[in-house]
Amino acid sequence: MSFTLGMVGAGQFSAHFATLFQLHPGISAVYATDVIEGRAEQLVTDLDLAGTFPDLDAMLADDRIDAVAIFTQRWTHGPLVLKALRAGKHVYSAVPMAVEREQIGAIIEAVQETGLTYMMGETSQYNPATVFARQKLEQGAFGRIIYAEGDYLHDMDLGFYDAYRYSGGDDWKSTASYPPMWYPTHAIGGVLGAIPGHAVSVSCIGVHDQEQDGVFDTEVSMFDNDFSNASALFELAGGGSMRINEFRRVGYPSHLRESRFRWFGTQGSFEQLATTSIWQDKQGAEDVSNQIATRHTMDEDDPRLANVSPALRSSFVSGHAPVHDAESGRLPEEFAVAPNGHEGSHQFLVDDFVRAVEGHVLPPVNAWQAARYTLPGLVAHESALQDGARLTIPDFGDAPVAVGESLQASRAEA
Repeated sequence: MSFTLGMVGAGQFSAHFATLFQLHPGISAVYATDVIEGRAEQLVTDLDLAGTFPDLDAMLADDRIDAVAIFTQRWTHGPLVLKALRAGKHVYSAVPMAVEREQIGAIIEAVQETGLTYMMGETSQYNPATVFARQKLEQGAFGRIIYAEGDYLHDMDLGFYDAYRYSGGDDWKSTASYPPMWYPTHAIGGVLGAIPGHAVSVSCIGVHDQEQDGVFDTEVSMFDNDFSNASALFELAGGGSMRINEFRRVGYPSHLRESRFRWFGTQGSFEQLATTSIWQDKQGAEDVSNQIATRHTMDEDDPRLANVSPALRSSFVSGHAPVHDAESGRLPEEFAVAPNGHEGSHQFLVDDFVRAVEGHVLPPVNAWQAARYTLPGLVAHESALQDGARLTIPDFGDAPVAVGESLQASRAEA
């Protein structure tokens, strides 16, 4: 049974996902709304969507809308998700989940009370390196994981200046100072998307920016933030540790690979660089780069990408990697010639959400998992503000049912 979807935010990134939602056979109609005049109308025209709404309130009040997909400014997600859930709509949200602890807890509470689907669109859940590591862990090849690393390395020069100018208007510099550790999910989600567990404590060091360009300047920043880079060491439940880097000033080709990972176990390990991925055990090392490399599936001359920087455009044209093959057969036929992005993750994310809504089942990046990908970064930023003090990370526990099982049935039994 199909359902209708409302796109909340009609900017560059949402346009790409709107294409996939529009193509998916589980979605009967896609609508759009945006606070910037003309953007929703342009998206509807470009993609032949069903129509627009004047604002979010009108969209949530309309019985034609079954679910919403939120692609607004990253610090606005928490309140908008809560508003949509309380209005009776299923929710797909871009990352991060929220920027306040209380908002994260409130989203989990709302999902429990309503039984509605909430899914955070964390791309690293299907990053080829994460998929590869999950498979190795299932085979027992790692042994016990004792240490892992996740890096989100995205320099301001490689797309971020243009993205913030596009979304932030005249005050874009005040928003471009968004704290790096408030956007932790691409790095944390890649690590914890492969290995079970969660972070229990953290010590984080923030690097005060020195570029003098008006970005990451506390006198300009709406977040009172001047950290452009941050490194955090997390203690994991059950032992072991995880190091996360969030860098916005870094000499690194993020247009080639912005998220990279490492896992070290007692029997095997995996390490990744910008263009190389290596599996190692006690006998030797194997270059597995070809298993993780993505294939192009969309022409870079797509007119919808005309105003996107070359760095961002390259992240939109990646296809599936060979390591995805075990799962790619489950995708709808309509996606065979559809766009993809973030190393082959976008199509899986859209399909996961549709499956969760249609089947009334828990998606992989549900509210409880999203909290474990998001909250550690918020606490890490607090640690950086306290000169690296080691802080405890609260945890909202495991989801009440397993991924793919019915949350509504669990509520009925309770």
